[in-house]
Amino acid sequence: MSKEKNPRRVADNEAMAKSKMLRTSPQKLNLVAAMIRGKKVDKALSDLTFSKKRIAQDVKKCLQSAIANAENNHGLDVDSLVVAEAWVGKNLVMKRGRPRARGRFGKIMKPFSELTIKVRQIEEQA
Repeated sequence: MSKEKNPRRVADNEAMAKSKMLRTSPQKLNLVAAMIRGKKVDKALSDLTFSKKRIAQDVKKCLQSAIANAENNHGLDVDSLVVAEAWVGKNLVMKRGRPRARGRFGKIMKPFSELTIKVRQIEEQA
C-alpha cells in the first residue's frame, strides 16, 4: 500500500529548479533573470559566467541545477535545452535600523528573493 504518485508540475519536455532565500532584492534579481530568458542554456551559462552582477553566480547555480534535473531525472538532451521561463518572487525581508539625528530611527530593509528556472527541450530545425 503506497501513495499515488504525484503528477508532474511541468510538461514531459521540461524540467525546473528553484532557489530560495537569495540575498538580493527581487528587482535586482529580475535584471539577471531577464538576461537569460529564451536563450539556449550554453549561451545563458556563458552570459552568467561573465556577468558583473554579484547575484549572477547564484542564478548560474540554479540554472545548472535545472539542466542536471532535465538530464538525470527526465532524460532530456542537454544540447537542445532552452531557458523557457525564469521568474522571480519575493521572500522574507529582514528589518534592521540605525539611529539617526534628533531621536529618529532609519529603517534598513534587507530583502530576500526566490528564483524559479524552467528549461524546455526544443526540436532541432534541420
